[in-house]
Amino acid sequence: MSKKSEGGAFGRLTPGQGGMTVPLGGEPLVIRGGHSFLLVAKAGSRFTLCIEAPDGEYCQGVDPDDLVAVSMPEGGPIEQARMMLELVRRYHIPLVVLPKDHPGSKRLSMVVSVAPAILLACDIRRGTHPEQHLICSSTELSGLSLAGIPGGITIENLPPGAEVEHLNAEKTSADKQQ
Repeated sequence: MSKKSEGGAFGRLTPGQGGMTVPLGGEPLVIRGGHSFLLVAKAGSRFTLCIEAPDGEYCQGVDPDDLVAVSMPEGGPIEQARMMLELVRRYHIPLVVLPKDHPGSKRLSMVVSVAPAILLACDIRRGTHPEQHLICSSTELSGLSLAGIPGGITIENLPPGAEVEHLNAEKTSADKQQ
């Protein structure tokens, strides 16, 4: 089941906000642009997430309705993003934040954010932001905002042509295009 931003029956438009609400249980949701994607799921449980930053370690509480998002600004295998999502969501691996001038940030194919609400932005350097409400994205998904709510997720500023669908686990292994 998918929904293109031009219209359709997937999700519920939120009056006055130009957004939609999508039901979301334990399965991830994928938001695809033409060349990039974002994989997002509910945290599903309460846990402490440690963020390793150049100036120290920060720990934040994560609630079951908070979102875990993996952005792949140039696309890539969805299975790779799904593995990263599960490493954070199920196994609570810490996140690493690089210094702003770190050469490795250019080689990151995916970045992760965990927060109650997440904003996608294309004008930030990958892997350098400890603020979990912000995640690096491609220009085609920049400005998209997500918020976890009981039983679902709200999506605002979905760009024209973007698709939203629940991730089909059987399709994931064979999907090497995005």
